[in-house]
Amino acid sequence: MTLTPSIPDAPGRFPDTPRFQLDEAIATLRSNAGAWAEVPLTRKIEYLAEVRRRWVEIGDDLVADAVASKGVGEELAGEDWAGGVLAFVRTLRLLEETLRSIESTGAVPIDDDDIRVRPDGQVTVQVMPADVWDRLVYLGWTAEVWLDPDVDRDAVRDHMGGIYTKPETAAQGVALVLGAGNHASIAPLDVVNELFTEGWVVLLKYNPVNDYIGPYVEYAFEELIRAGLVRCVYGGSEVGDYLAHHEGIDKVHITGSARTFEIIVFGEGEEGADRKARNDPILDKPITGELGNVSPTIVVPGRWSGRGLRYHAEHVATQMMQNGGFNCTAAKLLVLPSRWEQKQAFLAELRRVLLGLSDRPAWYPGTEERFDRFVGAHDDVELLGPRARGLVPPTFIHDVSTEGGDIALEEEAFCSLAAVAELDVADPSEYLDAAVELCNERVEGTLIATILIDPATEREHAGALDRAVAALRYGTVGINVWASSGFVVGQTPWGGFPGATLDDVQSGIGWVHNAYLIDRPQKTVIRSPFIVTPKPPWFVTHRNATKTMRAASRFDGHPTVFGLVKLFAQALRA
Repeated sequence: MTLTPSIPDAPGRFPDTPRFQLDEAIATLRSNAGAWAEVPLTRKIEYLAEVRRRWVEIGDDLVADAVASKGVGEELAGEDWAGGVLAFVRTLRLLEETLRSIESTGAVPIDDDDIRVRPDGQVTVQVMPADVWDRLVYLGWTAEVWLDPDVDRDAVRDHMGGIYTKPETAAQGVALVLGAGNHASIAPLDVVNELFTEGWVVLLKYNPVNDYIGPYVEYAFEELIRAGLVRCVYGGSEVGDYLAHHEGIDKVHITGSARTFEIIVFGEGEEGADRKARNDPILDKPITGELGNVSPTIVVPGRWSGRGLRYHAEHVATQMMQNGGFNCTAAKLLVLPSRWEQKQAFLAELRRVLLGLSDRPAWYPGTEERFDRFVGAHDDVELLGPRARGLVPPTFIHDVSTEGGDIALEEEAFCSLAAVAELDVADPSEYLDAAVELCNERVEGTLIATILIDPATEREHAGALDRAVAALRYGTVGINVWASSGFVVGQTPWGGFPGATLDDVQSGIGWVHNAYLIDRPQKTVIRSPFIVTPKPPWFVTHRNATKTMRAASRFDGHPTVFGLVKLFAQALRA
């Protein structure tokens, strides 16, 4: 694994919380950990509903602060509605429905017909569409959770419901959440996961990059804070290190980079590297994490229509540029068939889309250093815009060796830069096999992978596609939809493919979100039609994205027929 240099903390808007207050916060949480375990399910549902209601209430102000912090215009605010509001309220709404079902029936709200067994014996659970609203809003989408292969059909119900159907598995203690800096919803969603899915009380440390979310989080979680079940603190890496190793913290969860995870677990410098080599951690408590990924998008050769070429050029541009490319799910590797007769037409459409987008500031700390390092390591680099101070353009790296050893395959660039890897295989079935081998064996990370395949090719090579999906070692696989959608939809578990270890953490350990409380997931598979009409509002080319995503967030926070009509009215103005 290639390790990146440490990146200095971004300057926070709030001063570091003093150590005596950190200690007091931990002491308060410890004194209430047992009480949280005894809170009736009805009351927990009420807490959750109040957090969701308040998050919808503060949506406009939160998104305004996010846009101002990133230095982008109102026309891009739809991206923060999606990543900052929609993902949060949707996940909480579905989790509430699950808890209400457990309260009334003793089981998660999944029909027996949605539990299936694949020909190879692996059990899957269809979790999307979740209800009539999903069938209308996400027309043609499906999502399946594939369970650990050791779970057989007869045991599936035993692996649903988590601590609410198996109370003896509930945690009791204090979890530290080290928040992410790129999306407003990530840190509070991690808090919800630790509280309501695992059973911990929670100390949240904001990331200095986006600690503007602090007042909003504290307002939304006010009742839980008042009850001594949540505490929030500010500060950079020194505060985080102090807390992670504090004797009053029982468990750590981080969303961030693998490098930060390794520093927490093993320490820095030569001593940290030696400890990692010996798998001798300095952290003496459990740690989970959702970490980075060199996210591949695999384009399968076929005969695409002109409309299909244009649609997926916009789709891939979205994967590269949404949130300025500062997503651990951003397309960082475009896998192409070198002999595909439409390869050049597809790339031409993709260039056209990227060149038509407005410039985005390099707002995430360390961006320019990373960009220049990646560009400097290659000869065949294509910049689709100006490189200026505070600005890095959409960029392709073309001379990437598929044999491995390239920085673009082994390290996440975390900006609007994507490597292009070409495979000299013409047959779609053989190409899928080669693409899976490349991604599994020579590409860093296990979080998401996306496959784009036209309907005719999918029908003709259905067995090869199924084989590829089954073989890909990623926590979420998307078919004709950016697999990042697994973060937003809520009912799907979110995390790296199982099997990571402290000394080879890949994209992390453990799962978050997972509103249906499925205990032993292996991966999620999300599918959508090859072309979705009207244009998805999360596309960076949607002309009315901000109003549409605001309507979508408010609708999913509290679905009604009137809200659905308002959503469709905005979405059609693409």
